Amino acid sequence: MRINRIAASLFSLGMVASPFAFATNGMNLEGYGPVAEAMGGASMAYDNGTAAVMNNPATLGLMKEDVHFDAALGVLAPSIKAKMPGASADSSATAFYMPAVGYARKSGQWVYGAAVFSQGGMGTEYDSNSFMAAGTGEKVRSEVGVGRFIVPLVYKPNDQVTVGGSLDFVWAGMDLKMALSGAQFGDMVAGLGGTQTYGAVSGSMADTLVGAFTVPQAACGGVPCLSTMNWARVDFSNSSAFTGQAKGNGSAFKLGGTYKVNEQLTLGATFHSKTSLGDLTTTGASMAMNVTGPATMGTPTTITVNGSVAVKNFQWPQTFAFGAAYQANDQLLLVADFKRIGWKDVMKNFSMTFTANSAQDDPSATAFGLGGQVVNMSLNQNWDDQNVIQLGGAYKSSDALTLRAGLNMANNPVPDKYMHPLFPAIAKNHLTLGAGYAISSNSKVDFSYVYVPTVTATNGSGISVDFAGYSAQLLYAYMY
Repeated sequence: MRINRIAASLFSLGMVASPFAFATNGMNLEGYGPVAEAMGGASMAYDNGTAAVMNNPATLGLMKEDVHFDAALGVLAPSIKAKMPGASADSSATAFYMPAVGYARKSGQWVYGAAVFSQGGMGTEYDSNSFMAAGTGEKVRSEVGVGRFIVPLVYKPNDQVTVGGSLDFVWAGMDLKMALSGAQFGDMVAGLGGTQTYGAVSGSMADTLVGAFTVPQAACGGVPCLSTMNWARVDFSNSSAFTGQAKGNGSAFKLGGTYKVNEQLTLGATFHSKTSLGDLTTTGASMAMNVTGPATMGTPTTITVNGSVAVKNFQWPQTFAFGAAYQANDQLLLVADFKRIGWKDVMKNFSMTFTANSAQDDPSATAFGLGGQVVNMSLNQNWDDQNVIQLGGAYKSSDALTLRAGLNMANNPVPDKYMHPLFPAIAKNHLTLGAGYAISSNSKVDFSYVYVPTVTATNGSGISVDFAGYSAQLLYAYMY
């Protein structure tokens, strides 16, 4: 009953306090928990507290205490600049805060518990007057966040082996305010002669627009017709720092193990499943198009249609990881991991369907007869799988103080050609450091800091992005 009450409390906290993050191994954090993050994110083969539920759940079996409780707060501070010839735009989304809580209890050869963690995500915001707004006069932004409520179970049959896993309830949220120039939108519509190089637009609403632009302009025959599209927008966003406008949930699982080769060397490995999330949906969405032609008396006119959005098949990837921890002596611990993140399978494209409200329910839908019509939009992503090398060490300088440092090195999974300034998850290398301080035999604090050097990518449209920044985590642990 006690674990049920604790689990219920952690779950309730997580549902209201799992905000968005801009992560730096693709959309993943470079490390979960400040102990691991300070050592390059390496975490496969040593006790790193309840962050094990995000790393390798089997390492919970290595904890020496009977009960372990962690409460942490993290911050990510990206610095993102989008550029094109003659213009630049700084993202004002420069701070994302992430709480995490975890509880684990040892009972004989078993360890069980519950935890809530932010998985990761992306986020940017550009000013309404920037070139990213494509002349719409409104800001553009993105926020993607994923959180998990995790229930682990670990078995330690002997002093050498631990095996374990977790069941994860996963929820995701998304905000999007995206603007496209008329040329960008037109290139996505085959019926308008678009090459569909960077994405595609289809559906009954697209067919209606094709008709409006291709009907003979001289007479139009009483049919609404157009000659120019100046820009187009899709908007679904709220003001919450903790939940996105479009929401969905689902499940996942993790498996892991550790093997103690000798008193100094421990090996560990884990598998994280691909998530099974439902569509991210909201009824609070709109699409807008600024058009000119006979139907608008030659005046640029904005047509806004309200409706609902479903973001299709947004998933978190499967991950394989393995690593080692070497306790050189009583003071020095060295760790090294390799991680393979399967972005290629889940980030082929970003797809969503907008369904306009019926004309009966929403007068805005009467424009051009768009009521109840559908537009399917897909942006090509074609991410690669990501290889991550995580190296670190910890030095116990006194009974109370432990110093840590590490490196996190990865390939950029986002192809330059398809990199979008709203979703520039292009960071590569990270320098990490941190410290832990034992307040007493039952409590401690741990801190980590990660520096992300600037990396630049230029997409096929000639827009480049500079990405840099830092992240930090602070944790309080109580054990007995």
